[in-house]
Amino acid sequence: MGKVIAIANQKGGVGKTTTAINLAASLAVLERKVLIIDADPQANTTSGLNFSPDNDEQRTLYEVMIGKIDVEDALIQTELAGLHMIPSHINLVGAEIEMLEMPDRESVMRKALMPIRDRYDYIIIDCSPSLGLITVNTLTAADSVIIPVQPEFFALEGLGKLLQTIRLVQSGVNPKLTIEGFVVTMFDGRTKVHTQVVQELREHFQDMVFKTIIQRNIRLSEAPSHGKPIILYEVMSIGSSNYLSLAREVLERNGQTV
Repeated sequence: MGKVIAIANQKGGVGKTTTAINLAASLAVLERKVLIIDADPQANTTSGLNFSPDNDEQRTLYEVMIGKIDVEDALIQTELAGLHMIPSHINLVGAEIEMLEMPDRESVMRKALMPIRDRYDYIIIDCSPSLGLITVNTLTAADSVIIPVQPEFFALEGLGKLLQTIRLVQSGVNPKLTIEGFVVTMFDGRTKVHTQVVQELREHFQDMVFKTIIQRNIRLSEAPSHGKPIILYEVMSIGSSNYLSLAREVLERNGQTV
């Protein structure tokens, strides 16, 4: 059964979607079968993989969550052979309201994914930068959480609410949920504050912080506008190297050979 990893941080602009796209793509390049799910109504993961939800807005995560279609009907083949996607759409905003009257509303996503979990080695879910019902559904469906952290002091302060939400999910609907790790993104080694924040993060969370650091990289920021993960846009870039390293570290943490 595939491992489900949520990429979550309620603070926007920390590289969450960039991490979801490029970790999923790197795992696929390393010959794993991967599904990436865009659980953010902004649909940045969807457009970042060169798909417009408006092309077929009846086959997105929204329709899956409200029970209008089966999960198999929302699967899309991406440019990478080993990577499938379930796209998002702005309609997903309304799903939280429509799900309020559903029984076990926190477990809708987990139940929806059960028929396809065996097909994939990893299922990566890009969460919305909020702590609403869709994000709670994602954490309920997930086995673990990767938390991207921008090396700024305000970013560290915002971790408290997310960790509190994870604890609530653990104590309620998903006691097996773990933190896969914290990954530092947008790092600039020339900035003293960045170095200090990384040191504090490692001192506080120790081995929970990935060794891999995602460095600030122009090519990495350009890739989404071309609808490609960095490994297809510029394979020799620092960003590509960083995310391949992160993917290898994820595999190692899960006891798999690279």
